[in-house]
Amino acid sequence: MPSIGHFDLLAPWYEAVIRPPDPMELRERIRLPAGGALLDAGGGTGRIAQFLRDGADPVVVADVSPRMLAEARRKAGLSPVCTPSERLPFPDGCFSRIIMVDALHHVCDQRRTAVELWRVLRPGGRLIVEEPDIRSPVVKLIALGERLSLMRSHFLPPPAIAELFRFPDADEHVETAPHVAWIIADKRPSPG
Repeated sequence: MPSIGHFDLLAPWYEAVIRPPDPMELRERIRLPAGGALLDAGGGTGRIAQFLRDGADPVVVADVSPRMLAEARRKAGLSPVCTPSERLPFPDGCFSRIIMVDALHHVCDQRRTAVELWRVLRPGGRLIVEEPDIRSPVVKLIALGERLSLMRSHFLPPPAIAELFRFPDADEHVETAPHVAWIIADKRPSPG
């Protein structure tokens, strides 16, 4: 995982350099509006969550970088929370939708992150992890650049990410486009 310092240093310029993906495409995949809370795990400055505010209430941006979250606080309708994704301070089943965009490769413990995200997703909810597809030569170059900048990122191929979310109550699948993958996991409603 990169040190928090990398992202604290990048915070003021992050959105100018790293453009968000098409918000309409993500809205469709996550099935908004949802009725309920949305968690943007590893959401940094809120660059994605800001486009989803009218589809969920509240919209929580969780990240470990205080300076990234300071940028998120400037966006109306977002609730920033400073926390690692491996230890979320939320009750079980409190989010109807969870997204993690371009962040799973930065966390310290990807398995523990998956368990925590699944824990806070309510039955009937949907979770999407959007990650660069490490099988792409372009993404391999990006991964090398992150390694050279001492970010210690750990990219996984999409099938390995899907395996992280293979829970007994999960229906997961992978969708891909050039250089990017979406791992989509639906939590089956509780019986009865």
